[in-house]
Amino acid sequence: MPAPSHRRIPAEEFNRFVRIVRRLRRDCPWDRRQTHRSLRGSLIEEAYEVVEAIEERQIDELKRELGDLMLHVIMHATIAEQSGEFTLRELLEEISNKLVRRHPHVFGSRRARSAAEVKRSWEALKLDEGRSSLLDGVPKTLPSLQRAYRMQQRAAKVGFDWSTPEEVWTKVREELEELRRAVKGRGATRREEEFGDLLFALVNFARFVKVNPEDALRRTVEKFDRRFRYVEKELRKRGKDPRDSTLAEMDRLWERAKRRRH
Repeated sequence: MPAPSHRRIPAEEFNRFVRIVRRLRRDCPWDRRQTHRSLRGSLIEEAYEVVEAIEERQIDELKRELGDLMLHVIMHATIAEQSGEFTLRELLEEISNKLVRRHPHVFGSRRARSAAEVKRSWEALKLDEGRSSLLDGVPKTLPSLQRAYRMQQRAAKVGFDWSTPEEVWTKVREELEELRRAVKGRGATRREEEFGDLLFALVNFARFVKVNPEDALRRTVEKFDRRFRYVEKELRKRGKDPRDSTLAEMDRLWERAKRRRH
């Protein structure tokens, strides 16, 4: 079997896919009604479903979800073509040109000795393209933990960063104490602000210990989901549910779920 990079580019299949999407846009009443804005939510959902398939190592599901995500890309391009905003050709030309421009170590004479050097070059090239801040391009719609992580990473690239994990941990403890004092007060806005400061400091610490906070919290949420469902299942075996069970009873089942590595 030839290496993936040498396989035939599926131009015929891609053209068929684009024709199908364009026909849906023309002949399907639901698809005709869609706009860039109306598809925002489902686009985000599809992206998360791709991530979920990757997390669960479900390759067949990943194939399907990537197809769904591609449908959104082509649908948005079709909507843009019909409204005169841009064409699919322009979209493809722009991303192709950007990839070539931002990889001079591949398509030009520049050399890159490491992945870290490639990342530094990538950020410098983005600024050269007219961005006014290193923080430009971090989407405001990212989950807040991930957005904080990405912004801190970018600031760190120009030396705006802590020196050691111990310094960051001191900041975490400082923010925790400020939150403790705010909780004793009556100002809801102050409590929210201090809680946000604590989370931001924890994201910084996560970065220093090589943990992606969004991934870490996602795994913890999934772990809680599995364990709580186990508690519910065991209660149902006894003819009960959480509403008519004691905390002590649920705690015992929770500990059992932990021992079973749920």
